[in-house]
Amino acid sequence: MTCPDKPGQLINWFVCTLCVPRVRKLWSSRRPRTRRNLLLGTACAIYLGFLVSQVGRASLQHRRGPEKGPQQSRDTAEAPFPELPLDGTLPPPESQGNGSTLQPNVVYITLRSKRSKPANIRGTVKPKRRKKYAVASPAPGQEALDGPSFQLQEAARAADAELPGYIQGGNRANTGRPWRLLRGPGVRGDGSDFQLPQAKESNIRIYSESAPSWLSKEDIRRMRLLADGAVVGLQPLSSNSQALLLVLEGSTSGSVPDCGPGPCGLVKHPLDMSEVFAFHLDRILGLNRTLPSVSRKSEFIQDGHPFPVILWDSSLSPTSNETHSSVQLTWGTYQQLLKQKCWQNGRVPKPDWGCTEVHHHEWSKVALFDFLLQIYNRLDTNCCGFRPQKEDACVQNGLRLKCDHQDSVVLAHIVQRKHDPRHLVFIDNKGFFDRSEDNLNFKLLKGIQEFPESAVSVLKSQHLRQKLLQSLFLDKVYWESQGGRQGIEKLIDVIEQRAQILLTYISAHGAKVLPMNE
Repeated sequence: MTCPDKPGQLINWFVCTLCVPRVRKLWSSRRPRTRRNLLLGTACAIYLGFLVSQVGRASLQHRRGPEKGPQQSRDTAEAPFPELPLDGTLPPPESQGNGSTLQPNVVYITLRSKRSKPANIRGTVKPKRRKKYAVASPAPGQEALDGPSFQLQEAARAADAELPGYIQGGNRANTGRPWRLLRGPGVRGDGSDFQLPQAKESNIRIYSESAPSWLSKEDIRRMRLLADGAVVGLQPLSSNSQALLLVLEGSTSGSVPDCGPGPCGLVKHPLDMSEVFAFHLDRILGLNRTLPSVSRKSEFIQDGHPFPVILWDSSLSPTSNETHSSVQLTWGTYQQLLKQKCWQNGRVPKPDWGCTEVHHHEWSKVALFDFLLQIYNRLDTNCCGFRPQKEDACVQNGLRLKCDHQDSVVLAHIVQRKHDPRHLVFIDNKGFFDRSEDNLNFKLLKGIQEFPESAVSVLKSQHLRQKLLQSLFLDKVYWESQGGRQGIEKLIDVIEQRAQILLTYISAHGAKVLPMNE
């Protein structure tokens, strides 16, 4: 016989050992049934009856336990945590008889911290798409396509489609990749059916119903052409230039300026990725003076690093080799033009004013755009308005030492279109985001007394950051090359800071804000 280990069981066991023998002895013996013996026997009988009822109730609950389990768990789940203290403290866990502990049901609630900046990028949720495979069959009597096409295969990127193309003689050393004669997609040499390749995802991401309002349909089409167009070949920009033109397959529309058999894109250095930022900033400010620019990545160009590609526009006026300008101006003559306000309000300038065909408002747009990006190679080629670094072109070319006679300094990259000489086209828009506040080039704003209303309104609206995020997100390669949103936010911080400085400058100098959408 084992001794019970709980205090209640010890008491029951002790009482039973005393009462049971005494009751049996009282009822079986012939002693006189005195009053004391009767009371003691009655008490023992009542206690034994109580023990029997407790045992029966415990066995009944044990049988009904499995049946009431789901209902009890459901009730427990519906209870709104009645015993959870409000001060965040919890009672110690209950202990079982075998030494183990029962862990309490604790619900941990994690509160997300408030965002410092709104995450309002339109179209960042990519919809799910089903893979579709199309199998085309030639129509009866349809002639076979002529011959194979030259293609460039990027072996290291198995997921990418093969790029059809050729390369002209003398340029193979620039690519660093061998060229192979392969059969192009959709080209068949016999009469059998062929399977079209699966469409590659575009590097221009538009997941909403429409693109941002500041980008026209033509802008989107040209961006996709530059980002996703099949490469046909490479050719030098000129015989004396190391710049390359990326020849792309012709598009369905003939409105894209071409450079021979098909549209082209000017390949820039990977360090000139700010050209892409400049294009989106130009569209957001409503200036519309830059050429479409996107980022692209290819193993046979720039050693696989992302690089900017700018649409080549053959409608631009011819430029000189020294200044890359279609209008020859010095800093002194430029300041005189600003005073004459050539072609403003439809007024025809007099011959002795020395005006060019460029409208007066164009210089205001150039100054605002160059100040925000701190572009110095257009209006301040000698870097006379700020302290340049050793890596700047003006320092390496020794132009910094020629700031004593600034009126004779020649302006560069002043370009027009052949059919539209009144307006400028902003080219070579490499910006600099490392200029501190005390080293900004305010010489770019000298002589400017009017600023475009469309651009100033965007700078004042507090929506510049949101629009830049939405616009730059479209370019997948550029977005990833800058470190995603975290890297893009740092660039936008610089532009917003300069925008506030520019607004302060406009207010302090009493400059006018005029509509300039003539």
